[in-house]
Amino acid sequence: MKATLENLAKEYHESGAWSDVPLDELFRKTAAEHPDRLALVDAPDRAAWTGGEPRSLTYAEADREIDRLAAFYCTVGLSSDHVIGVQAPNTVDTVIAILAALRADLIVSPLPLHWRQKNVVEALNSIGAKGFIAADRIETRDVGTAARDVAADLFSLRFVFGLGKEVPDGLIELAPMLAEMGEDLTFTPADRPDPADHTATICWSRSGEENVPVSRCHNHWLAAAQMIVNEAHIKEASTILVPYSLSGLTGLGGGLVPFLATGSTLHLHHPTSLANLAAHANDVEADVVMTPGPLAQTLDRKLTNTKTTVLAAWNISAPHPTTFVARRRLVDVHVADEFALIAKARGPSAKIKATALGKHNGSNGCESGPALLEIAVTEEVEEQVPTLLVKGPMVPEIGWRTINGDQRRVRWEGTGFLNTNIKVDLVDGGIAGFGIPGAYALGTGNLETIDVIYASYPGIKEAAAFVVEDHLLGARMYAALVPKSSNVPDAASFFAYLDAEGVDLAKIPHRVLILQSLPRNADGTIFREKLTLRTQRLPAAVA
Repeated sequence: MKATLENLAKEYHESGAWSDVPLDELFRKTAAEHPDRLALVDAPDRAAWTGGEPRSLTYAEADREIDRLAAFYCTVGLSSDHVIGVQAPNTVDTVIAILAALRADLIVSPLPLHWRQKNVVEALNSIGAKGFIAADRIETRDVGTAARDVAADLFSLRFVFGLGKEVPDGLIELAPMLAEMGEDLTFTPADRPDPADHTATICWSRSGEENVPVSRCHNHWLAAAQMIVNEAHIKEASTILVPYSLSGLTGLGGGLVPFLATGSTLHLHHPTSLANLAAHANDVEADVVMTPGPLAQTLDRKLTNTKTTVLAAWNISAPHPTTFVARRRLVDVHVADEFALIAKARGPSAKIKATALGKHNGSNGCESGPALLEIAVTEEVEEQVPTLLVKGPMVPEIGWRTINGDQRRVRWEGTGFLNTNIKVDLVDGGIAGFGIPGAYALGTGNLETIDVIYASYPGIKEAAAFVVEDHLLGARMYAALVPKSSNVPDAASFFAYLDAEGVDLAKIPHRVLILQSLPRNADGTIFREKLTLRTQRLPAAVA
């Protein structure tokens, strides 16, 4: 299935930004040339946060598993362009499942790990998924059982597969099934033209209260990864450590695909603490390690290898990057939701410069090589904050228009730019990172709907959701509760209520503030900024 207009695909191929090699074929080529090179390695503490013992595979070993699993997908009836959802943490098994699906010409929809059963059902139903792969557990969450319940609610799902050690009844456990089918299970690839132009993934963007599908072909991913490979100077056979889940532009575009493009070794990590991430990077002598941008300075101090390159990932919720002199190469990776990313290495002064408008090509703005991204901003109208416009070989060919009064992202006809609806700061002739911190980052474009959820807790007269800036995460959700007369709400019970109701984890507040009344503006709306200030002045009143 191709989702890109033929004229755009032709333009990208002619410029050299796109190729004819799909992602799984990159892995196969490295396996043929360097079969004994280490390919995939689990975190040593894997058993602490998901089922199964740590594994490590060479390229030859992993390629055989990918081939056999791709053959299994075809054997059970999954065929080209069928969609298969994946909700699993960073393990060797997860990577094998994704690459095998791509080799079988399936479309992979990696789902955020924090999604609940309701979110999963809605997403898989909206894209007509035929299969679903889930881990047995993610930390204390029983994801496998939830996946079984998803299958009960979604009759279009033909197969639900399980990864891990304690897969519940009702799921097809992949490892034992492959073992039973023996070594005779072989895969024969289909012969279809322009394989790298076909849709590879469907990731998920947050637009107001909706989870919006964003599809990318193999070449979209390679163009995004090339930006990072160029700027970070990632060499062939590097050791790359990735703590981000493989469910979006950061984890896939900044981690998995650069690993494939450079024939490197991928060490998988599940984030539990910064000290754990630093220790893991030091133990494996990582050449490249990803980290949330706000933690880059602290990580830099903890790493022992001065040759390690740090990829500091900033999303639209993050505050502007701080200036500090790093002891190693530091590359800021600014991510615009699921639509584009841009990598910028810090110079000797360690100062963050504004991202210039216009085309971005090779390393440090080098004009040799194809343009990988072009950025612009909307014009300021009636003091409205400008929003980010993007186009280029990494930008998905999807846009949205106004539907029932709800403004959606839209590709500007004639210019080819996609309006991300992400607000940006204009400084020094460019933009500061990719966005302004705030509610958008938490998927909370309509806080009034969250107010209703909080107010539904028994004994609450009224409630309000509001956002408080956090120096590490960028922003956190808080709740202000006004109890009914003679009622004293218990914060622990409130959190238990939200959990029992299956409220999206992104909408569960970090803290709770108990008030006698909510501050309001002159027009009667909730004065959320005043709530934010109150948490800063009276931290002891926040549960």
